[in-house]
Amino acid sequence: MKRRHFLATGSLAALPFPLAAQTDEVLVIPPGTGRPNRIGVSSYSFWGFKREELRDIPTCLDHAARMGFDGFEVLQRQLVDNNQIPDNATLQKIKRHAFLLGLDLMGYSTHQGFLSPDADKREINVRRTIDYIEQAYAMGIPTMRVNSGTWGTSKNFDDLMAKRGIEKPLEGFTEEDAYGWVIEAYKKILPVAEKCGVVMGLENHWGLGVTPEGVKRVVDAIASPWLKVTLDTGNFLEDPYDRLTKLAKDTVLLQTKTYFGGGVWYTLELDYPRIAKIMKDAGYTGYVSLEFEGKEDPLTAIPKSLDLLRKAFA
Repeated sequence: MKRRHFLATGSLAALPFPLAAQTDEVLVIPPGTGRPNRIGVSSYSFWGFKREELRDIPTCLDHAARMGFDGFEVLQRQLVDNNQIPDNATLQKIKRHAFLLGLDLMGYSTHQGFLSPDADKREINVRRTIDYIEQAYAMGIPTMRVNSGTWGTSKNFDDLMAKRGIEKPLEGFTEEDAYGWVIEAYKKILPVAEKCGVVMGLENHWGLGVTPEGVKRVVDAIASPWLKVTLDTGNFLEDPYDRLTKLAKDTVLLQTKTYFGGGVWYTLELDYPRIAKIMKDAGYTGYVSLEFEGKEDPLTAIPKSLDLLRKAFA
């Protein structure tokens, strides 16, 4: 049947789903089908916790736009000055700045910890996470990275990395205790996330997130569209591809590590075309967010990383 005759019958308009229409010459694919993932960059890629000349969020936004990124992920710690919560005026200036540059503010990366037997400490982190959700809402950011936290039995982060991210629980407690604390905390936080329309993404980020099974146990226990997964390609130090696959279908934001100049704590040789296929097979169409974690100057390494990711996720 020729295309003009098929259209004339009105049958195409009656179908409840998009259809690739067969013509005499080519296959016409509906717009938007199979589009590449948009690529964003985390402000952490510029600052890296130590480059003070690149800490200012507007400066990072300017660089991201100049380099050609589609979106921008804000690291909440970059907004903090002397532990003061950023006021609404600061948040609105960031939103306006990004809008005028044509950048989506698409992610908010936060820190919290619930691996403590002290109920008061856990409650402080619940309230802090609620504050973060409201900050994301104020900036119009649709998803926020969250954590389980760590046990705090390592001397510092360098010590934790030397242990490949694996910590012993506090004496007298077990991971079973920790799962209960974390699930209880996110049940309290969930109504605020739903009200604000901010999807939390539990990251594979040490603590209970050191394994895909740990992340899934929390996410499955909450069983809500408002708590899913932020998947970090650089946080599974062994067998990354199998582990990434286990979380791909629950992912709402993919964070992608690169290590130009060698990694600060470690270097992973990640096969991004392979990772892109894993995500595509899982039906992931969302943002890819760069987290550069190498020793090279970020102003030269980040454009290289963007080129790598554009090619892999095209």
